[in-house]
Amino acid sequence: MAIGKWIGGFLGLLSGGPVGALAGFVLGSLLDGLFEMSTEQHLYTPQQQVEGERNGFLFSLMVLSAHIIHADGKIMHSEMEYVRRFLRTNFSEQAETEGESILLKLFEQKKQMGEKQWNIQMQDVCRQIGSVMPAEQRLQLIAFLCEIAKADGHIAPEEREALKAVCIAMGLDAGTAEQMMGLGSSSLEDAYKVLGVSADATDEEVRKAYKKMALQHHPDRVASLGDDIRKAAEKKFQEIGEAKERIYKARNMR
Repeated sequence: MAIGKWIGGFLGLLSGGPVGALAGFVLGSLLDGLFEMSTEQHLYTPQQQVEGERNGFLFSLMVLSAHIIHADGKIMHSEMEYVRRFLRTNFSEQAETEGESILLKLFEQKKQMGEKQWNIQMQDVCRQIGSVMPAEQRLQLIAFLCEIAKADGHIAPEEREALKAVCIAMGLDAGTAEQMMGLGSSSLEDAYKVLGVSADATDEEVRKAYKKMALQHHPDRVASLGDDIRKAAEKKFQEIGEAKERIYKARNMR
């Protein structure tokens, strides 16, 4: 997997706009002019559409990962290692190296732009993603970003606020970030957060919340992005089920 394939596979889905501008910065002149495609009409084969969707998702993940990793002004080794491990496990050591290169270039641009201008650009990036990417894929992006934020065992207030801002700008409820941050926890309190209900919700409200989550986060909804993304979605889906079971057990529900 070459960096050019990650970014060059957008096929108009995320070309142009703020995401295309970031991609252009990362690649320099290597793909000069590619990101002007969005102003033209193009016909793509189904396979090209699938590849473009997947690569658009992956590059969006790298961009937003850079934003969350550096939200508190620090680049934590554990958070970087989470991204490296994801790339190494699901792709290759080459992908790991190239993905890290993308992140470092994005950190460099943030430094050049300054905090305020970078945050404005990230809002534009998220709005662009929200306008073209299906909700189920955006939910998976947030799940990944929350795992990165949790990688060092502590979610900084700046990271939490950045995650909520990303959700809102992408057209998702701000509570989505809190739900995804609760995944993997063994506490009953976090189980309620995952389902997005309070501890005093009725049994029927709990059932409805779980059914809604199960529908939104079913792994089949992101199957087109590849087996690796689907596998991550399966883990998330299982953790949602575990949160539901903790609540059901505490309430003696069936």
